[in-house]
Amino acid sequence: MPYNSTPLDLAFYALSDPTRRAVVSRLAEGELPVTTLAEPFDMALPSFSQHLKVLEDCGLIASEKRGRSRWCRLVPERFNEAAHWMEAEQRRWAERLDRLEAYLDKAEDR
Repeated sequence: MPYNSTPLDLAFYALSDPTRRAVVSRLAEGELPVTTLAEPFDMALPSFSQHLKVLEDCGLIASEKRGRSRWCRLVPERFNEAAHWMEAEQRRWAERLDRLEAYLDKAEDR
């Protein structure tokens, strides 16, 4: 990923991977320790930790050390930014389709 990417670019990059999306889905239920998060995935813990690093680097999750465990949680603000972008795009495309429909209706009346 290029170093000059925007936070939104990094968030979508992070979510482009199915393992990372699965992690996000699991964290939607609440905070979990890394070892518990890693259980359902058929990969070594260092490989799994790389996925967590991508999610943390883009701000989708945060982690903290508690005793001997590292716990992860979602950071909702970054998801809100992505949701707002998608909503704006959806409105823009809906408006374009409305204009196209109006144009086609006008052309059909001729």
